[in-house]
Amino acid sequence: RDQGYLGVLVDDLVNLGAKEPYRMFTSRAEYRLLLREDNADQRLSELGHRVGLLPATRWERYRAKLAALEAGAARLSTVRVAPGSREVIARLGLEGLQNGASLEELLRRPEITLDDLLFLDSELENLPARVRTELETDVKYEGYIRRQQEQVERTRRMEEQVIPADFDYRQVAGLSAEVREKLQKVRPLTLGQASRIPGVTPAAIGILAVLLRR
Repeated sequence: RDQGYLGVLVDDLVNLGAKEPYRMFTSRAEYRLLLREDNADQRLSELGHRVGLLPATRWERYRAKLAALEAGAARLSTVRVAPGSREVIARLGLEGLQNGASLEELLRRPEITLDDLLFLDSELENLPARVRTELETDVKYEGYIRRQQEQVERTRRMEEQVIPADFDYRQVAGLSAEVREKLQKVRPLTLGQASRIPGVTPAAIGILAVLLRR
């Protein structure tokens, strides 16, 4: 579900079924910040290359872009503006820089774009526009992106908890009759799948997790 909208579609159809035609809305994906148009190559190029679907030219372009992103991120974190720099204060309209700041710290300010900072570093100015846009998105939404990545890791850990094929949910004390019925009908393969069934509460998942660890 964190790799692409096709993954969301397949997972929904497998776990939820469809009583009517399924429509793929972006709102169905809980990790929308990770499923951006500008980072599709980062999400899928490694996989495409591994299974032989990505042409060599595309793979080389992707690796070049990845190198540019890494170089740009390094410049943002290491290039610093001196405290009280009059030119920077004048051009960016800042209140002041008593302690100085890295370009990354300046870029986190909502009123500043990466293009505003290009006069401070020629290496950033030489990066392709698409790379600069992706760098800016990563910096400005870093906190939100990190939280979604942490959610993905928690979900992956639950996906590793396999539910035995003969598990009898009807015998689990603490589950409501409705939850037992849903689990017995869907027969999820993992704890992660069980957590995505509508009506299966976090409390029910907690009970199952304890039982599966025994």
